Amino acid sequence: MSIDKSLVTKGKLVRHRSVLTRPERIKYLTDEGLWDEKKSVYGLPKVKTTKVKKKVKVAKKTEEETAVTAVATDEKEKAS
Repeated sequence: MSIDKSLVTKGKLVRHRSVLTRPERIKYLTDEGLWDEKKSVYGLPKVKTTKVKKKVKVAKKTEEETAVTAVATDEKEKAS
């Protein structure tokens, strides 16, 4: 018998949320300087977050690596 799709493990439930909870919104507003202690915690403005995609790191060759490969190719050409 197969397991229903709604019964997933905790790790699979982690995903990007577009709207934050009340404590998260208050923290965000205080960080941005938009929160005043005199305000009510009810009726807070919604704070949307943008999903940040992970950038694939491109291996950059350093000058040393390129110099070493250039020397190695010069040596091979001289040996030929």
